[in-house]
Amino acid sequence: MSQRYAARLARFAAACRENGIPPEITADATARTLDCLGNALGALGAHTGEVSGSSPQAAALALARAAGGAGEATAVGSGLRMPADRAALVNGTLAHALDFDDTHLPSVLHPTAAVLPAALAAAEATGATGASLLTALAVGGEVCVRLGMASYDPALRNSVFFEKGLHATSICGTVGAAVAAGLLYGLSTAELAHAIGIACSMGAGVLEANRTGGSVKRLHCGWAAHSGVCAAQFAAGGVTGPPTVLEGRFGFLTAFLDDRWTPGPLLAGLEEMDAASNWEYARTVFKPYPSNHFTHPGIDCALALRRAGLRAEDVVSAQLGVAAPPRRTIGEPYADKVHPRTPYHAKFSGPYTVAAALLSDVEGDGPGLRHADFSAGAFTDPRRTALAERVEVVIDAQCDAEFPHAFSAVLRVTTRGGHAMESRVASSLGGPGAPLSQAQLAGKFRLNAEAVLGPARAAGVVQAVRALCAAPRGAATRLLGLTRIG
Repeated sequence: MSQRYAARLARFAAACRENGIPPEITADATARTLDCLGNALGALGAHTGEVSGSSPQAAALALARAAGGAGEATAVGSGLRMPADRAALVNGTLAHALDFDDTHLPSVLHPTAAVLPAALAAAEATGATGASLLTALAVGGEVCVRLGMASYDPALRNSVFFEKGLHATSICGTVGAAVAAGLLYGLSTAELAHAIGIACSMGAGVLEANRTGGSVKRLHCGWAAHSGVCAAQFAAGGVTGPPTVLEGRFGFLTAFLDDRWTPGPLLAGLEEMDAASNWEYARTVFKPYPSNHFTHPGIDCALALRRAGLRAEDVVSAQLGVAAPPRRTIGEPYADKVHPRTPYHAKFSGPYTVAAALLSDVEGDGPGLRHADFSAGAFTDPRRTALAERVEVVIDAQCDAEFPHAFSAVLRVTTRGGHAMESRVASSLGGPGAPLSQAQLAGKFRLNAEAVLGPARAAGVVQAVRALCAAPRGAATRLLGLTRIG
């Protein structure tokens, strides 16, 4: 069998289109479609913490509208029709804008926000059935996360992408998006391999915004989806990619990861994907809180201490222990994390999210932190700022050993009465050890969608997504039409 990796991935993708995917994987792709659409709709609400005209999602829509072109696909919310690549740009930006999108472990990337917008755009452009859309999402998501897994270094217990400050989501997501779009555009197996080869020259993204702020990261999934659609279109037009684009001397893996990559997780079992247990994409976990996933176990700990009787006003000092890689994202530079610069920057702050969890109205419309906790007023609230100043972020050895197969944390608090309180979670809510229920996922969708669509229309989107598997041609256009606001 040829060891050319792109050809093997292309054969896997084409076989899934020809033979179908396991029912469990179709059901999983359906749930991810609903979650991703909810996140995109949530990004259109009034809780983004920014003036609507200055947000990256508004900028993406303005750029797409100004470009003109054929009305092939629909932008979520606005209902505007535009070329498929531009619709993918807008919808991918919306899907990632709130940092509420699903996360795969141990690759630590967000596959659906990059792949689904590309699949939706290509499905609209080609009038695909709902089943074809779900298959394309599942296959593109699988390619995305397997590329991420090839970067996992057991010695580091981390992704090499992440260690180098590269955004695996946008880099691997571009390739996954190209595969998804290519399937829907009807590319042959050889053309799918070329689409992979082309996409490998298009993926990009750096993570400094996680540390010190900036809004560009919210464009990463949109640009990945846009680039993936373009890669598939280029392949359809006869552009070719190098056959060794992944494993070659100057290929994707070496260029991004040096010599610290392994082919096993990328290629293992590709010929045996009729078994649902072999699908990595289905192991991607959903988020319960609209913030960076590394903050979630600390939020869980803070909420647990609240349930145990801790009052925010009694906290003298707090120490949040996490693994080393998360500490670099949510704890450094410390001054910036204690005093986030923007509502979005606050989503990447360990001190702020712990303080917010201790002060938030947790009896509201979510399991813990909500969109309102990252509003312009909340992240500058003097009570939250003062409490965040008392939270130190440190490396905890046990959490370090568990990362990145689970996101864990320990929170130790000293109170004004001289008492010590501690909470430790081995797997954050929504993670492998505490998955979200279908009821919780439905509640998350309502939290996101009802604010902009209203309860009745949000329920209509839920019904349409659940019926996607049996939906006839034109399914994506009908579904996205239901997301139009107003």
